[in-house]
Amino acid sequence: MRADARRNHDRLLDAARAAFAEHGADASLEDVARRAGVGIGTLYRHFPNRPALLGAVFQDALEALLRRSAELAEADEPCRALVEWLRAVVAHAGAYRGLARALMSASRDESSALGQCSVPLHAAGERLLVRAQEAGSVRRDVSVGDLMQLTNAIALAAEQSPEDEELADRLLALTLQGLRPAP
Repeated sequence: MRADARRNHDRLLDAARAAFAEHGADASLEDVARRAGVGIGTLYRHFPNRPALLGAVFQDALEALLRRSAELAEADEPCRALVEWLRAVVAHAGAYRGLARALMSASRDESSALGQCSVPLHAAGERLLVRAQEAGSVRRDVSVGDLMQLTNAIALAAEQSPEDEELADRLLALTLQGLRPAP
């Protein structure tokens, strides 16, 4: 990438982060371009659609979740490791208003840039889930896809009730109770 193109790319990402933080994942792409000091055509040359821009914006968070999963993969308590990672996923999905909904929509479209982000995330979660299942802490019929949809749903519910700061933790705790094998 040429130096000017790299600068535009980086300015677009910075502007998108700011716009998404202020207005949510549905922020106007024209506003993103304006904040970056470029035209909308430049934005679309770098990011052909909203999912591509969202995927690029959240790449850092995705990498952090993947690193955390790798750290937790060797934890002494597999169930606690899975729970800690799920909390991080809920926090990630709830980082920007509208992101949880976008992630839920993209999860079934692996051809989209945002959907491609979910592929390594699912693999990272799968490793933690299998360890917890092998330890007898999580039911065998639970899939990582189930967990990812649940974490996005929890983030979406918490987004709808911002005044209840404990909602995501309570919903995750309820979810975790349902993951345990029957006695």
